[in-house]
Amino acid sequence: MNKLVVAGLAALCLAPVALPWIMGAGEEFPRWAYPVTPPPRPGGPAPKVATDDATPLHVPDSDVALTRAEIDKGESVADWHPGDHPEMPDIVKSGRKDVRACAYCHLPNGAGRPETASLAGLTENFIKEQIDTFKMGGRKGSDPDRAPQKLMNEIAAKLTDEEITAAAKYFSGLELGSYVKIVETDTVPKTIVINDMLVKAPEGGTEPIGERIVEVPEDLERARNRDPRTSYVAYVPKGSLARGKTFVTGGATPCIACHGPDLHGRGDVPHIAGRSPSYIIRQLYDIQKGKRTGNVAPMQMVASSLHMDDMIAIASYVASLEP
Repeated sequence: MNKLVVAGLAALCLAPVALPWIMGAGEEFPRWAYPVTPPPRPGGPAPKVATDDATPLHVPDSDVALTRAEIDKGESVADWHPGDHPEMPDIVKSGRKDVRACAYCHLPNGAGRPETASLAGLTENFIKEQIDTFKMGGRKGSDPDRAPQKLMNEIAAKLTDEEITAAAKYFSGLELGSYVKIVETDTVPKTIVINDMLVKAPEGGTEPIGERIVEVPEDLERARNRDPRTSYVAYVPKGSLARGKTFVTGGATPCIACHGPDLHGRGDVPHIAGRSPSYIIRQLYDIQKGKRTGNVAPMQMVASSLHMDDMIAIASYVASLEP
């Protein structure tokens, strides 16, 4: 791992954060699905990953060279693989004043990241509907401190109809690829939070998985460079895949009834196969708790009866499928 990254991670570990990863009696909130970057330490600034803003950086299978400043500024997205997608509209590629470019968070290929959403392959109408729901305050999310959710609410409120149409048309025309591997296990790597995403703790070590999903990038530096081809591994409790398949294909209200036999969507009912399990958990939980409203009445009925282990099983199985 890059020495600068290691140094920055070590600094982060100087400010431990108490996170209730294994839920105890009476505790329902899945903090592990809503990771939030630690707040500033008392008497000092928030620890940051060490950076070198001027050195050209590279990612595998790309001839593009970008500096840390160019990657992180958010004014024009890091387009490491321009051959992977059609030309991006301005709002997707560069954004504008006070409006971050869509592809900064959702990536040029629409794959998204565990802390955001994959948009590739969703219908144009569905994407427009979700932006309208954000605008109307219907997608606040269950953690008011989670930066990606707050940022999306702020951006949606400022988008013009023309920009929404351009972005929706672009992302709906992309083909979803899956970059997450599901691993059933009893133990997982210890983690910390960087940029609202779980990553492996620099000191190493493992701990029981408990009742949670732990989704981390396989290559932290590649994720920091916002490479759309970054792969992730999602550790899930043993037995999740078999149990999830039962819910998805044969439960009282099976997912395939609305999302299609292969979970690739049906009309404006979204394609969910192969998407981040962390994202799926957040949507199920937000809908259950009334933090995601809009056109979700059928899902409210389904989610209302789910326990957290049910959600984990469903998200694990759905994420394991070919997109």
